[in-house]
Amino acid sequence: MNPDGEQIGIKPIQEALRISQDKGLDLVEVAPQARPPVCKIMDYGKYKYEQAKKAKEAKKKQNVMNVKEVQMGVKIEDHDFNVKAKMAKRFLKNKHKVKVRIRFRGREVMHKQLGYDLMNRLIDEVKDLGVVESKPKMEGRNMIMVLTPISDK
Repeated sequence: MNPDGEQIGIKPIQEALRISQDKGLDLVEVAPQARPPVCKIMDYGKYKYEQAKKAKEAKKKQNVMNVKEVQMGVKIEDHDFNVKAKMAKRFLKNKHKVKVRIRFRGREVMHKQLGYDLMNRLIDEVKDLGVVESKPKMEGRNMIMVLTPISDK
C-alpha cells in the first residue's frame, strides 16, 4: 500500500523494499498471517510518534479515582460531624471515592444501630454529590461504607 493509501498490488519483497527506499520511507509488515503477507510503505518513526501522542492524550482524559478515608467515632458531636461531612463532600467533588469508617471502642460495639444511624445521616448529607457503592457493614470493631461520586456522563 502506498503512503497515499492506494494499493500497489502483489510485489516480491526485493521490489517492495526498492520502492520504499526510493521514496525514503519504511516497508512495514501490517498483517504477517495473511497469504501473501500485507505490507505498507510509511514513515515508521512518524507513525510511532503519532501512536505515542494518541496514547498520551488518552491517558490525559482518563479519570484516576483515588480512595480517601473519613474516620469518626460513634459519640461524635454535631460540629465534628459537619466537619467530616464537609471533608467527604470535598473528596466527592474532586471525583475521589470516600471510605467512611466508624470506630467502635469498648462497649460501644453493642450499639451498632448508632453507627448505622450515623452512616445514614452522612448519606443524606452527601446525596447530591455521591452514591453508596457498598452499604455500611461491620468489619471487626469498625463499620465501613464506600461512597462513589455521581458521574456526569
